[in-house]
Amino acid sequence: MRRTAMTLFVVAAIAEAISWLALLAGMAAKYGPPQNEIGVQIFGPIHGGLFMVYVALVLVVSRLNRWSWPATLVALACAVPPFATLVFERWAQRRGMLRAGREPEPAPAPAG
Repeated sequence: MRRTAMTLFVVAAIAEAISWLALLAGMAAKYGPPQNEIGVQIFGPIHGGLFMVYVALVLVVSRLNRWSWPATLVALACAVPPFATLVFERWAQRRGMLRAGREPEPAPAPAG
């Protein structure tokens, strides 16, 4: 379960950042020369859903890995600015905060 949560967290962080990019492109089309809000209508709800998934996974992963409150709050705050989830995910990877941890190692295959 722990490994699955870590993998889902990484995927959610990347997907949330990509949805930010799509939403920003939709906003540019809405307020720019095309004056078309279809991009915001499509990518707004997608981004909102991925935002909620990221927040939920932050809470799950922080609990599983026993993150400090400040680290958890920073992870949650990184959901707000565009692309900050990517920055936090890379930072957490470098600090070892996303390791699967206590899962047992698979038994080695017999030689020969």
